[in-house]
Amino acid sequence: MKERLITHLRHVDLAVPDYDKQFEFYTTMWGLTPAITDEGIAFLAAAGSPEQYSVRLRRAAEKRLDLIAFGASTPDDVDALAERLAADGVQLVTSPSKMQTPGGGYGFRFFDNDGRTVEVSAEVEVRAHRKVEAGESVPVKLSHVVINSPNPEATVAFYERHLRFALSDTLMHPRMGSMMWFLRTNRFHHSLAIARGPHVALHHASFEMRGIDEYMRGTGRLLRAGVEKVWGPGRHMAGNNTFSYFLDPHGNTVEYTTELEQLDEDTWHPHLYDFSDPMVSDQWGTANPMNELVARQSFNDPDRGVFVAPPV
Repeated sequence: MKERLITHLRHVDLAVPDYDKQFEFYTTMWGLTPAITDEGIAFLAAAGSPEQYSVRLRRAAEKRLDLIAFGASTPDDVDALAERLAADGVQLVTSPSKMQTPGGGYGFRFFDNDGRTVEVSAEVEVRAHRKVEAGESVPVKLSHVVINSPNPEATVAFYERHLRFALSDTLMHPRMGSMMWFLRTNRFHHSLAIARGPHVALHHASFEMRGIDEYMRGTGRLLRAGVEKVWGPGRHMAGNNTFSYFLDPHGNTVEYTTELEQLDEDTWHPHLYDFSDPMVSDQWGTANPMNELVARQSFNDPDRGVFVAPPV
């Protein structure tokens, strides 16, 4: 089996029509810090993360997921992955080269099987970050990204075959079959998950908090401010992490989480969890029930950026 060359998740990039409203939400309400801003583009960092930014916002006529970015260890690994993908017939958007985004580095972009733009990079300059203190309800880092696919089996196979992601667990329903696959590229239970959905779209982006207290403080801050809650607070079975899902001003689902499980990859065996069991959805029993309304919010709008590379 070919070696795994992707090491971790870096950032998620969103295009939004109402840029000012989104910028206000992600900085003032969600707790990210503007690292660099320019006309119609902002790179927003998480306080505890060495990544240059965790979210990039771009002003655009239509809402879309611009890209998902992952890290690699070395430029040689970037080159090797690009060569592997090209040899397998994957469409490259750019060839490996010096990057122009904050922190520089060396990377390339390609389309996955659903037409999302994915970026892989190495040697991005480490950002000066800090320890998030007790009681601070701001994100430590971007934890994971979940995407919707109308053909999730093929999308899971793409990430397993071409990028060497490993399956951690699967959620299923007795009437609907397999519904969500949790994929990892390091010891964390998942940095990417793929959900069955009616169209290609972002399902949600999740941000790690310092601990349970900070997670609950952040959840409470958003509730008090009237931000629309989708689901939570609770604790999932798969990944054993906490969850509170909210909608950003453009209807993207974003999550506060903490305590995502770390696995012994040599001994881990994937579970098949039946999420009609309330304990699977929420071990605590504190969240609102998972129902069709909650699921529909996470379907999001159809992504207008399929097989169209972002301009930046």
